[in-house]
Amino acid sequence: MEELENKKKIAQEWFKELRNLICDNFLSIENESNKNYKHWDNLDCVFERKNWKRANTKNDGGGGTISVMHGKVFEKVGVNISTVFGEFSDEFKKSIPGAEQDPRFWASGISVVAHPRSPFVPIAHMNTRMIVTTKQWFGGGGDLTPIFPIEKDTSEFHLAFKSVCDTYNTKYYPKYKEWCDKYFFLPHRNEKRGVGGIFFDSLNSGDWNNDFAYTQDVGRTFINVYSKIIRRNMNKKWTSKDRETQSIKRGRYVEFNLIHDRGTKFGLMTGGNTEAILMSLPPSASWK
Repeated sequence: MEELENKKKIAQEWFKELRNLICDNFLSIENESNKNYKHWDNLDCVFERKNWKRANTKNDGGGGTISVMHGKVFEKVGVNISTVFGEFSDEFKKSIPGAEQDPRFWASGISVVAHPRSPFVPIAHMNTRMIVTTKQWFGGGGDLTPIFPIEKDTSEFHLAFKSVCDTYNTKYYPKYKEWCDKYFFLPHRNEKRGVGGIFFDSLNSGDWNNDFAYTQDVGRTFINVYSKIIRRNMNKKWTSKDRETQSIKRGRYVEFNLIHDRGTKFGLMTGGNTEAILMSLPPSASWK
């Protein structure tokens, strides 16, 4: 029990450290914007943080911190961390490994969603987490949703994740890439949400330290490769027509997150903070 509690603490501290790393990186990008962003020079480009707590009962508790910025380069970006514990409902526990025998759970993680102002910078998502029931595992991944797909960006993004996967297990990348492609799909429109990435869940190889190191490297890899893609594209000129196309693509993003995303359902069904859960939604969207 003491060993498990120590692992929880280590994971929780890492998610906080990664949050700080990502926020600092995004703030530095804000300071590199060119004249395309002059119109928004009056914005106070900082992450506003808000702590939240679950309604503590006998068995439930925890909370997290929402970090959201409405900047020049990032029209809206959220970097949230949380650690919660409690008991799954009878309905929900059936779908969670190890919870049917015992409904108690503990979960800690980080979630990042970036909605850039430029239509030429892709929307990006990343999350990693550790979950404990009668079993314990890691999950997460990262994916890219460009408005105008650019092959160089897509190949660089995938190559970065393939490299980190191959470092740990050469079977990871093909498995997690396929999982991502299947997961981030809108069946009601018969289309992919974006150009994919990786998605993994229930990772427990029997070597906790190795699984945790892999989970850490997924987070580091995401921020490194996504930052390169942002810097390469953020200063390109765009038109009002480009922004219209972006708004419609954002609408697709909304549809997926509200209809299909398991993370959204998990958060809402475990008493999470609604504002934090819906942080992933864009600042504006439209439908034809």
